[in-house]
Amino acid sequence: MPWLKPTRFWCLAELRVKKPVDPESAGSTAGRKARHAAAGNTLAGRLAKLGLRRDIDFALHLPLRYEDETRISRVGEALPGVAAQFEVVVVSSEVRYQPRRQLVAHCQDTQASHDGQGMLTLRFLNFYPSQQKALQEGARLRVFGELREGFFGREIVHPRFQVLGATDVSAGESSVVGLPTGLTPVYPTTAGLSQATLRRLIQRALARVELTDTLPQAALAHYVLADFSSAIRLLHEPPPSLALAQLESRDHAAWRRVQFDELLAQQLSLRRAYTARRALGAPELIKTGVLTQALLDGLPFLLTGAQQRAWGEIAHDLAQPHPMQRLLQGDVGSGKTIVAALAMLHAVEAGYQAALMAPTEILAEQHYQKLSAWLSPLGLEVAWLTGSLKKRDKLAAIEKVGAGKTALMVGTHALIEENVVFDRLGLAIVDEQHRFGVRQRLALKDKGRFAHQLTMSATPIPRTLAMSYYADLDVSILDELPPGRTPVATRLVSAARRDEIVARVRAACASGGQAYWVCPLIEESETLQLQTAEDTYAQLLADLPTLRVGWVHGRMKSEEKAAVMAAFAANEIQVLVATTVIEVGVDVPNASLMVIEHAERFGLSQLHQLRGRVGRGAAQSTCILLYAQPLGQMARARLKVIFESTDGFEIAREDLRLRGPGEFIGARQSGLPLLRYADLEDTALVEKARQLADELLRDSPAVADAHLARWLGGREAFLKA
Repeated sequence: MPWLKPTRFWCLAELRVKKPVDPESAGSTAGRKARHAAAGNTLAGRLAKLGLRRDIDFALHLPLRYEDETRISRVGEALPGVAAQFEVVVVSSEVRYQPRRQLVAHCQDTQASHDGQGMLTLRFLNFYPSQQKALQEGARLRVFGELREGFFGREIVHPRFQVLGATDVSAGESSVVGLPTGLTPVYPTTAGLSQATLRRLIQRALARVELTDTLPQAALAHYVLADFSSAIRLLHEPPPSLALAQLESRDHAAWRRVQFDELLAQQLSLRRAYTARRALGAPELIKTGVLTQALLDGLPFLLTGAQQRAWGEIAHDLAQPHPMQRLLQGDVGSGKTIVAALAMLHAVEAGYQAALMAPTEILAEQHYQKLSAWLSPLGLEVAWLTGSLKKRDKLAAIEKVGAGKTALMVGTHALIEENVVFDRLGLAIVDEQHRFGVRQRLALKDKGRFAHQLTMSATPIPRTLAMSYYADLDVSILDELPPGRTPVATRLVSAARRDEIVARVRAACASGGQAYWVCPLIEESETLQLQTAEDTYAQLLADLPTLRVGWVHGRMKSEEKAAVMAAFAANEIQVLVATTVIEVGVDVPNASLMVIEHAERFGLSQLHQLRGRVGRGAAQSTCILLYAQPLGQMARARLKVIFESTDGFEIAREDLRLRGPGEFIGARQSGLPLLRYADLEDTALVEKARQLADELLRDSPAVADAHLARWLGGREAFLKA
């Protein structure tokens, strides 16, 4: 009997009864959703989710891990927590209803004595009648899964199994017929696509595809690379002589070849995009210096050396006849907004418009308020546009910008709506760029013909990430904090001492200060029993009757949020309970204390961003991280880093190491392709890929094209924006 499909055991969605969709509603929202769901449920749709369309896509869809099904283990000798294969005979089988409906089969190891030793329980929380029928008394099974110590002895939950036949329990027969001769690959998959189906399709593709090497022999010899075809086939079909540990460490020569090729494709694409952009025409924004100098003269502070350097680099790029695409990155509070203001004035001096888009209304409004305060004395109006504005105000702002009456605009995603048309957009600025989708960033830039683009990020980018993911960008770094910023002291405190922290907040506010209290959720969650902002707000109102307590979260209407934030900035609210909506764009110098509830649930960069909301005045500031026990290993590592360091670049490096590049840069919504096989910590390999990419683009463009076609298959358009 063939292997029973284990993927269906976990697919709870397939057990639900779905309501049929009325065909008459095919044009309705429900009809469109139904057609989309139907397309996604076909084999082609599921494969498309994995990016599998061409034979070479299947060949490059390499295993996540491998399973050793080449031998039979004994139940009594196997280690808990390690996947292994056993041959057993079903002693009894039943459906139980406590605590929930489940199929339980008690089995005897065929290689063990029959005195109660070698007993193994198979447990299925979701099952089909065919599985129940297969697990009848006397059935001999080959079982694969992760052994664990259960309440009634050793068990496997949702094992993969194959029925070998029926046998006499007392006979102790064992079968080793039909064991694989090599390791079994386990591939990345999606719901409804079994490993068996994926393996079969990959094998068919490997039989058809040509795996000729795209790289010249000289490059293979110089960089000591394995043959491409041999490497791919070995990874899909590892020989019996190859150790599991050697493969899974990804340190084998075959893996090194794949990692190099993947990095090379990325570098080729990004460097080619960089070259292509420089070949485009763009307005040369020649500044007069009148407005920018007037702004600098009116500021109550001097630019830091890092700000002056970054401003010089941006001004130089804006004057070039090709579109600027520069990333301005700096730690929390490093002063990116004033550099952006100077860039916007540069565009205005040259007779063009500038727009700044931010991901949240709070951040966008913070920019709007600052820019208005700086630029209004110069006689410049800043237009304000968000989705929550009244229709009349929205249309008025759009009309002014479209007619060229207003040169500067700040807003949220509303800036990229179809009816927003600029008269002469010369500079598009995107703040917290990793929070926007690739199409959104492109849409703002495309509002102007070959407009210059400046992206900003308060999450410092580690060098390895910049080398890999930002190879097509020019980068300016603000690595210097303005004078007057006091370091923030960080304290780790158990949630059991919450009353002490409330007392500390009371004392800080009584002496004239203000405090943030940050929570991860707005309302109660069934899955995460965390202290919520709603509960915390109610509790602090009771605990701090002499203080004015307010709260703000992302689901509030814009005017409500703005009113609360304005009251906090004016010290009319002393304690602000908030969700992560205050992560960026909030500047209240008098707030010197922050408490972060359930800090173990936050990411490193998020904790660092939140901590940056305090320490903006002259008073000593403190960030208290409340954590709940027990702490997991990852949470403990994150809290240790944030406790020991205030250096945003060091924190970013650790965040990248702990979370991986995909989560760090928001690749899932940004359009940036995740590196599936290469390791960004391997700076030597990244550097080699960069070197060869430059050589191929200069000397062998046809080779570069062939390599890109293999790895990216025309998907370069949305690599970057």
